[in-house]
Amino acid sequence: MSARDKRLSLEDVTVSFDGFKALNALTLTVDPGEMLCIIGPNGAGKTTMMDVITGKTRPDSGTAQFGSDIDLLKLSEPEIVAVGIGRKFQKPTVFERLTVFENLELALAGTRSFLKTLRARISAPQQERIEEVLEIIGLSNQRFSLGKILAHGQKQWLEIGMLLMQNPELLLVDEPVAGMTPQEIERTSELLRSLAGDHSVVVVEHDMSFVRSIAKRVVVLHEGHVIAEGDMDKVQNDPRVIEVYLGV
Repeated sequence: MSARDKRLSLEDVTVSFDGFKALNALTLTVDPGEMLCIIGPNGAGKTTMMDVITGKTRPDSGTAQFGSDIDLLKLSEPEIVAVGIGRKFQKPTVFERLTVFENLELALAGTRSFLKTLRARISAPQQERIEEVLEIIGLSNQRFSLGKILAHGQKQWLEIGMLLMQNPELLLVDEPVAGMTPQEIERTSELLRSLAGDHSVVVVEHDMSFVRSIAKRVVVLHEGHVIAEGDMDKVQNDPRVIEVYLGV
C-alpha cells in the first residue's frame, strides 16, 4: 500500500439536537496519511463529528468532502465505507464464536452473506492479505483462537485488523486504549503509528500520555468547534484548553 490522496474537509458543519448545537460551525481538515488526535471534554462534539463523517448523522448545514470529488453528505453509511472510510467504536465488536482468522475473513467479504463467506474458499491473494494483517496487528500466533478468549487489548487490535481488511484510506478510532494495560497501550501506540502514512488516522482519546506518544497534530474541541490545534506542547499550554479541559 502507499499513501493516497484523499483529504478530509469539514467546513462550517453544524448539528443541532433539540436546540442544542452538538457541532457549531465546525471546520476541520485531515491530510492524506496524517495521524490526527482529537481531544476535548465530554459533550464537545467528538462523537457527533465522527457520526457526520460516516453518514450516521446529517448536519443542519455545512459541507463534508473526501478528496476533491466525494460529497460525504450525499452518501449512505455503506457507500461511505465503500469510498474508503472505516470507523472503530470504543467497545470492540468482534465475533466471539469465530476465530481471529475467521473474523478477518468475514471482514474481507464485504457484502457477501455470513454463511456463504465461511463456506467459500478464499483466494491466494486474500489469504496473503489476511496473513499481512495478522502480522500488522500482532495476532499471527492467535489466528486459531476464538474471539471470546482474547484479552481486551487483543480484541481492539482484531477490530482494527477487521477495518484494515477493507483497506480504508481513512480510519476513525474512538478511545482505543480505554481499559488497557500499560503494555497493551504501548503496543496500540506502535500499531496506530505504523498505519499512518499508508492511511489517514483520526484518534479520539482522553489519555494524554497516549496522545502525546502518537500525534504530531492535536485538535481540541469544545462546544462543537475547534478552540486550539497544534502539537501537544502547544495545546497543553493553551490557557483556554487548560480552562475548559485539562484543568478540570
